[in-house]
Amino acid sequence: MQLILASTSPYRAMLLERLQLPFDTAAPNIDEAPLAGEHPAQTAERLSADKARVIAARHSSALIIGSDQVAYMGARQFGKPGTVERAIEQLRQMSGQTVTFHTGLAVINARTRHTQIRGVPTHVRFRSLSDQEISRYVEREMPLDCAGAAKVESLGISLLEALSGDDPTALIGLPLIALCDMLRAEGLDLP
Repeated sequence: MQLILASTSPYRAMLLERLQLPFDTAAPNIDEAPLAGEHPAQTAERLSADKARVIAARHSSALIIGSDQVAYMGARQFGKPGTVERAIEQLRQMSGQTVTFHTGLAVINARTRHTQIRGVPTHVRFRSLSDQEISRYVEREMPLDCAGAAKVESLGISLLEALSGDDPTALIGLPLIALCDMLRAEGLDLP
């Protein structure tokens, strides 16, 4: 069965490569805006399923993986900053705070329409960051395409005091522990 990652994220593709399964990628091109009154965790899970559904509609016999991440603190959501200025502002707001990065994961068997959806939260406690630390980090890392401007797989780890969660790969954008369980449920052999 063909395996397709409904994402063009190089971070998610890099993680999926760890499983040593052949896969393709496809861009789902969906509106990622949260719905009114929707909790950030619900947004991440809904978007992961929406991404997978769009690609499943194009591939009737594939196994589709969708994933999305929303970072939030209370009612404040932190998306992909897109600009240096927004990255700096997000990091200023997260400085000294605990932020939840909720990663939604969906696996859809396009042949049977069986859909699995999970959410994997990671709680991240940021150090109290000076403006100089934030500016140096953003200049060196350019984390404009990561939720909350925090690329913990590289220099972003230096911004943190602690993190907790069930799956360290969830914070990078694709929770592999949950994904392995979901793929096994669809009959894929993983060691």
